[in-house]
This record gives sequence, structure tokens and C-alpha cells, in this order.
Amino acid sequence: MRSAMKKNCGFPACFSEMNDGSARSKAKNFLSKINNLSTVRRAPQKGLAATLVLSSLFAVDSARAQYVGHVSAFIEDARSGTVLAQINPDLQRYPASLTKLMTLYMAFQALRNGQISLDQAVPVSVRAATREPSKLGLVPGSYITVEQAILGLVTKSANDAACALGELVGGDEVRFAAMMTAQAHALGMTSTTFRNASGLPDPDQVTTARDLATLGRRLISDFPEDYHYFSTPVFYFHGHEIPNHNPMLRFYPGADGMKTGYTAQAGLNLVASAIRENVRLVGVVMGASSNAERTRTMADLMDQGFQDEGVAPVERRAIAPRPLVIARGTSAASRRHQLRLYAASGLGKKQPLQVAEAPRGGRLKKLGIIHFVVARSPITKRAKSSEASRSLHSATKPAHRSKT
Repeated sequence: MRSAMKKNCGFPACFSEMNDGSARSKAKNFLSKINNLSTVRRAPQKGLAATLVLSSLFAVDSARAQYVGHVSAFIEDARSGTVLAQINPDLQRYPASLTKLMTLYMAFQALRNGQISLDQAVPVSVRAATREPSKLGLVPGSYITVEQAILGLVTKSANDAACALGELVGGDEVRFAAMMTAQAHALGMTSTTFRNASGLPDPDQVTTARDLATLGRRLISDFPEDYHYFSTPVFYFHGHEIPNHNPMLRFYPGADGMKTGYTAQAGLNLVASAIRENVRLVGVVMGASSNAERTRTMADLMDQGFQDEGVAPVERRAIAPRPLVIARGTSAASRRHQLRLYAASGLGKKQPLQVAEAPRGGRLKKLGIIHFVVARSPITKRAKSSEASRSLHSATKPAHRSKT
């Protein structure tokens, strides 16, 4: 047991490693609650009622078992699968918005299979529009594109966009969640169950740090052409600047994706990936009690992981901004101003610029700052035939705290 504890950085790997006295105390308290329930004492003639009472007690116990403030973590080599660090890796916890990683996996799969397209209009239902924050503020009956929904998920962690995208791919969110669970099990995520596309609280929606590391690794290996979305630093949507919530992108050398998550029940969660000297790590931290703890734990464990892989340490510093993304609805004057600032900064000559709609005219192309275009406006069925004949790109493609 001592060696197992050492491998898990001094934390228990499972409940069996917890202090026996503490476990006995919890069991005694639980039995005391049962004995105080008159409904249970009259159970012989009311078996169903007793069962319901016991089920509710176990549900409360399950929520407490999330242990916010007691971190679960997992670090592995994305290519070899070598486990470099683990803390409570198999403790079932609420994923919060890390759920959206599976929503994105399903969307990328549907894109590859031709079921949907990036410029396809995604209808916004009343259910999607009324999801709790974090959200884009989508209006029932409106439309966004698949690509705008993807960008909304990776930056804002938008619950309304996640629900709308799930409804598009699965027909309805309940069916989509069942598809997500089936896909998770097919990937080997056997301790994971999904009940919605966003990660909003549901007592039956659970996963583990180990399972999420598997999902992160498979997103990178299965969809290399789509992984770049996770590095989007800011998304301009309908005149609003939406920054990426992932703190690792801003300061951790080599970090290039993935996703944050938070609910009161889950605590602060994070899946991140970083690459140095051709060594890529995928990390998971769940149940942190503060943003600082979540980020610090991830950075420290990744530093140790790179060191174990023989990669020289790199000083942490501010990371230069990555591609600019401007969404549909930004005024022409505002868009021109943003692009002028970007061109003047010199970043455009070093990094690709992503915009929601191709700017008219070739001036920006001549400046050498437009490399590819993403997130175009929705295409209606009426306009799709004429739109298909046009070029889709202006240049050559390169290969209050919300629940987030």
C-alpha cells in the first residue's frame, strides 16, 4: 500500500486506502440517519417507500463523494500512454463542462462522416436557449453555424451552443447523451456516463480523471485536423469579445488546448495538453477549490511529467496571443479596426488569422495576414446551391461564476 500511495503523490488511490476510523465513523452516521427514519422502520408494508428513501440517501452520499477540495489528477504521455502521475484517478466525479470535450468529439466525428458541415445552420431551440450560463445568449428560433458553436464551446464554454449542437447531431439532447455514453465506453471510458451535452449538474453524469485523460488523448489522435480549435484565445461573436477560459494557454510554455469546467458540486476542473521537444502530455485536474489551485496543480504535475520524460525545464512566462477569431455580426468599422491593430502588431505575419467571414477585397490578403477563414455565416437551404459554387477561403489552408 505504501508503494501505491507513493505513486499517487501521497494521496489515496481509492476509498480502500482511506483511514479505517474515518470510514467507520461515516458508516455509523449513515446508519443513524436510517434508524431515525420512521418510514424505514415501517418498511415491511411499505417496501417501495423505503426503497425510495434509501435511494435518496444514497444520492446525497454520492454528491458528497465528489469531495470538492480533494483533488483527482492524471498525467500521461499522449503518444505512449505512459502514466506519469495520478491522484485518485478512478474516483467518480462530476465532469461539469469537461463534458463538452465529448460533445466536441461527437461533432468532429459527425463532420468527418459528412453528417454535418462547418457552415451548416444549427437551429436554436427553446431548450437550448434557456440553458443556464455560461452561454452565448442565443435566442430561440435563431441560428448559428456548426463552427461558431464549436468556437463557443472551446472559448466561452457555452451551454446553449452545446445543447443546440447536441440536438443537431443526435436529434434531441437525451438521445445525444446516450450516444455520448456509448462512444465513451467504446473509447474505454468505462466509468463514465453522460446525461446532457453541456455538463450542467445531473447526479448521474459522472466520470473519472483517468477516463478524461483517455478522451483528451483520443481527441488529439483521432481528430488532428480539428485540434487547433482548442488553442483559440479569443472569439468575437455578435460584437462581443469572448476570451478562452483555459489559463494554461496564457502562461504555460507548450500548452495548446483543452477545456475548463466548474460547478459548485464538481469544483474546478481542467483538462490540458502541452507539447515540448516532440513530447506531448495530457493532464486532468478535478475538484480543485480555487482557480489558483487548479492551475498550479496542473502546471506542477506537467512540469514533473516533462522532467520524467527527459525534457529540459522551461521558464513559465506570458504566451503570445494565438489566432484572432472574429464572429459574424461584428460591425464593418469594428472589424477593420481590429484587423488594422492585428496587422500593425506584426503577429499576423507569424501566425494565422481566423475570421468569421471573409473580408471583401484583397487588401488584407496582400498584407499577408490572412491565411485561412473560419466560422462563416449560416447557409440556408435556399442559398446553399449558389454558395457551393463560390470559393470558401481567401487563401490556402494550413494543415458571477458561471458553470463553465
